[in-house]
Amino acid sequence: MTDADVRRSRRMLLLLVAIFFLPVAAAFYLYYGATWRPVGQTNHGQLLNPVQTVPADATALRGKWSLVYLGDGRCDDACKTALIFARQTRLSLNQDMQRVNRLFLATGECCDRAYLDTVHVGLNTLDLTDAAKAAPLLAAFPETGRATSLFIVDPLGNVVMRFDVRENPKDLLTDLRKLLKLSSIG
Repeated sequence: MTDADVRRSRRMLLLLVAIFFLPVAAAFYLYYGATWRPVGQTNHGQLLNPVQTVPADATALRGKWSLVYLGDGRCDDACKTALIFARQTRLSLNQDMQRVNRLFLATGECCDRAYLDTVHVGLNTLDLTDAAKAAPLLAAFPETGRATSLFIVDPLGNVVMRFDVRENPKDLLTDLRKLLKLSSIG
């Protein structure tokens, strides 16, 4: 083998090494050395930070995951939309639907029983028309956007996520499936 062949073989080897290892080196530099980071969020709903815990006497919100809607007991169109959204999401969970409760916290004029009992069988309703008794429980939920929000409460009673019911319902289902898959409680 001549010197020219040896040099050409070395160049080929160095070229092959560069083709395979330069992308790996560039990725390590971008991830660990530079300020660039890939997006680290996969949830669709709004994670609540800091997480608020419901009072210990709110037993309806303990032991299982809960989809909670807060609204007036007369149940206007926004309320009906949110409750249907919660019902359909829970039904779409299939075998995991037993791990999820639906709860309607009625903040006034509780409740349109005819509608709730016929359309939303199995929906738990809590009458919060007494402001003094309701204040500790309501304080755990953010005040802004309640009329169009469903809240996800974990089995320990932590309000962890808010989801806007005007958004795509499949996004709530995706988030809830991920929470149930990663959770060993509830």
